[in-house]
Amino acid sequence: MVSRRSFLHQSWVSPLFLFVVVVALAASSADGSRTPRVPCYFIFGDSLYDSGNNNNLNTLAKVNYSPYGIDLPAGPTGRFSNGQTTADAIGEILGFKDFIPPFASNPDDRQILVGVNYASGSAGILVESGKQGGDNVDLSQQLRNHEVTVSRIVEILGSKVAAFEYLARKVALAGISNIGCTPSLIATLGTNGAPCVNSVNQLVVPFNTRLKSLISQLKLSYPDAKFAYLDSVRVGTLVGAVFRFAAFRIRATPCCQVSTVTGLCLPNTVPCSRRPSYLFWDAFHPTELANQLAAPLFFPAIQRIL
Repeated sequence: MVSRRSFLHQSWVSPLFLFVVVVALAASSADGSRTPRVPCYFIFGDSLYDSGNNNNLNTLAKVNYSPYGIDLPAGPTGRFSNGQTTADAIGEILGFKDFIPPFASNPDDRQILVGVNYASGSAGILVESGKQGGDNVDLSQQLRNHEVTVSRIVEILGSKVAAFEYLARKVALAGISNIGCTPSLIATLGTNGAPCVNSVNQLVVPFNTRLKSLISQLKLSYPDAKFAYLDSVRVGTLVGAVFRFAAFRIRATPCCQVSTVTGLCLPNTVPCSRRPSYLFWDAFHPTELANQLAAPLFFPAIQRIL
């Protein structure tokens, strides 16, 4: 049996690569047209951005059930929120009319030219990260899945040259946020009167520092590409401030009833009715409103590489 401490801390708070946005060459549209700003958009990450890739895996880290997706027209899709993820909201800002499909949905040729979401709940950089609760699609496998996508795009466009001109040379990588502020860690470890678990947040600093150093190295190694760092600590702090100073009050309590093992919403339970008042949907993941507030704060860094 998976213990609560083992699953919550190792599966969800393992060293996560979180969010990598890959966009292609800028396609349009500073003119206000409806054409997306980029022709395609690829997403790599974990449960913050998973849109259904875990639905058919043997894992505790899947949420294709109610009340997840309660505020989406399609209902539960596998997103770890009541509605949009931050990746979805960034897609809207980029000008995409529809959500980027998950790789597991076997997108068709038309969809694949627009983009693919490879993110997987509980996944991390290492193959073994997050496996305590079952299967996931780790970063290495997500990259292999992208190779499959690229091969298909070569076939669709007719040549590697055409695919190279179409595909991504612009990459945005998000650092880890202050995960010591999640309801799960606050409830489990305590804060000694502080708003968050400071000892956990201190571990975030060296990871993000080295990620920024890696991005600097990538810029030197690949001068034809563009890379951006997305400051999740800053954005998370700003979103938290909105909830603290606006009419929103509930920052450290999940909106739904959560499992004591997984920290996820219990199936088919009734969540809070005032969802815009909550920063967190379950014990780990933000509400749709929090994600929609975060997206435009991330976007200036993305826009600089378009």
